[in-house]
Amino acid sequence: MPNMSTSFEISIFAVVFFFVGAICSGCEVLECWFVQEKPGRGGGFSPPMSQEKSLMYVRTNLDSEKTHHKPPSDISPSRIYYVTDPAGTFCSSSLHPPEGSVTKPQCEINPFTPQASMVRWAASLTNSAQSPIYLDADWFSVAAQGLDGQLILSNLMRASTASNEPNVILSVSSKTASVRSRLGEPVLLDCGFWVNPASPLYGSGFAVEWRYQFRGEGRLVVAYDGKSDRFAETSEVGADLDIIALYETGNASLVLEEAQVRHSGTYICTIYLPHLLAQVAMDLEIVEPPSLAIYPSPLPLSLPGQVVTVHCEASGFVPLSLDLGWEFTGADGKRRHLDQSSVTGHRQAIDGTYSQSTRLELEPTKLGLGRGGEITCVANHQGGSRRASVTLNVIGVSAPSIEDSMALVAVALVLYGVIKVLFWTFSSGDTSNINLKDKDQ
Repeated sequence: MPNMSTSFEISIFAVVFFFVGAICSGCEVLECWFVQEKPGRGGGFSPPMSQEKSLMYVRTNLDSEKTHHKPPSDISPSRIYYVTDPAGTFCSSSLHPPEGSVTKPQCEINPFTPQASMVRWAASLTNSAQSPIYLDADWFSVAAQGLDGQLILSNLMRASTASNEPNVILSVSSKTASVRSRLGEPVLLDCGFWVNPASPLYGSGFAVEWRYQFRGEGRLVVAYDGKSDRFAETSEVGADLDIIALYETGNASLVLEEAQVRHSGTYICTIYLPHLLAQVAMDLEIVEPPSLAIYPSPLPLSLPGQVVTVHCEASGFVPLSLDLGWEFTGADGKRRHLDQSSVTGHRQAIDGTYSQSTRLELEPTKLGLGRGGEITCVANHQGGSRRASVTLNVIGVSAPSIEDSMALVAVALVLYGVIKVLFWTFSSGDTSNINLKDKDQ
């Protein structure tokens, strides 16, 4: 792709449309916390942190008139920032709740130090090993999350030294802070980035990295060096980027062709520029409800006092938590829970899904099940409820039903047939003996 870099420079303006839904004519003030390490040595422990209230007044046009505001009494003037954000990434409605709203978006500002990346897929961005003069400034990283997880945002801002008027240089965002998928379905993890065209870093190359983390373990999913147009080698299969969309609109979304149990976890999308990086993290949860099998099916006819055993197998579900139970629905349509069951432990299959069984022992007479009804296995799971039913017929209880009568007729016919066969057998034997005696005489 020899013209990709040029294509990126020309078409990166189109990425603004990626944020069209977030841009508004006049951005409101954004409340944040300014967090940094306290001066002094932290020893072998994590360094102590300080936290101060902060405000960002955002405008999308550098040429628009800047209005200075009197800071609230509980906020230091040094923590009031007048931010220029040409892409309007800070103007999303999810970051500005209605007046009087109890729920507030999350926002945190941290000092940021530019440095060359150590990962090999971004090494080509800083081959000279020299930091440009442009980096000699005050840099800030802003992490924000909108209401209801509608937006997660990570912006890098640059301000002249000792200035409180930073400009957004790099913005990385996602509209999928949390994603849920069933097994076998394709998954899209959203990630987009924007680079300020006025920055000297614009057009100097970029790199994309997707990393997976779960319970302290991690792996590289996809890494792409946009300057050299090269993918890093990984062991991951079925994961890809849309390269055309990446260059044309800054769309760095990850596509998983087929969701598997092993895909559940946290995914981090990181965008590298020379000496800069910003990242957003999102959670993917694979949820698959169980398949139920009930046996024996159909149930044999039951007599009063006879114990009936029914089994139910729930399989192929994930995550682990599952509630298995039984219900009985009589001829009158009334439903009740049955407690005479036992449940086995979980078993895990090769594909990572789980299975579990339950066993129900019934004595219809003691439980007052009458002439029977519908026995239902009920599975309640995070992915939804599942039910499987089988019919229980109890014969010989009170006045016979049509089913009982038919069963009794069937039994009578069988007995009649047996008696008839025996009668023919003995009759044939007696006739043979009489014929033999006649011959002897």
